[in-house]
Amino acid sequence: MRFAPEGYPFIAAALVLSAAAWALATRAGGLWTMGLAVVFSALVLFVVWFFRDPAPRLPDDGRVVVAPGQGKVIDIREVDEPSFLRGAARRITIFLNVFDVHVQRAPVSGTVRHRSYKPGEYAVAWLEKASEDNEQASLGIATPHGPVLVRQIAGLVARRIVTDPAEGDAVQRGQRIGLIRFGSRVDLFLPLEWEVTCAVGDRARVGVTALARLPVAVEA
Repeated sequence: MRFAPEGYPFIAAALVLSAAAWALATRAGGLWTMGLAVVFSALVLFVVWFFRDPAPRLPDDGRVVVAPGQGKVIDIREVDEPSFLRGAARRITIFLNVFDVHVQRAPVSGTVRHRSYKPGEYAVAWLEKASEDNEQASLGIATPHGPVLVRQIAGLVARRIVTDPAEGDAVQRGQRIGLIRFGSRVDLFLPLEWEVTCAVGDRARVGVTALARLPVAVEA
């Protein structure tokens, strides 16, 4: 299992605390010291699980748009996206709980032509207003088939958004593009003519699950 580099300090700190707690429990004894050691051991497992970064198994079909985040699809709707698509777009929203993989991956291959960061609030990520009010980072990818925008949105307990590519960078479908720590949301904006292949309530695996497909006419 691979781990996101951003997690190494947290994993190390949790291991040190757990080792110290078990040393105290061994020397002092008592239920409370044993309970403390168990709690810190559970913390180690949680932090390791949270920062896991499994390699995706990309679909063989090159027309498939893969999920940029892992979690539950909570909303699909037509919206106005003025920053990169500059008009009507289809937005697919994925909510990530604290037990999901929190690494984000490129849904398509292309070139980064837009990158922006907006400070904001830390409201519950599944609320509609989180798309506008919460801290967020946006990454626009230009493809031969049209523009795609991935928006990383902080949640109630998220306090750090990492976005890897810079403007002008080439990205490949399934490549890591960032990470959000501790609960969050990812919005994917697509051209209206692209076929959506997911539904509200679906569980998405980052870099694996098909959310949409390029139209046959566009591919040709």
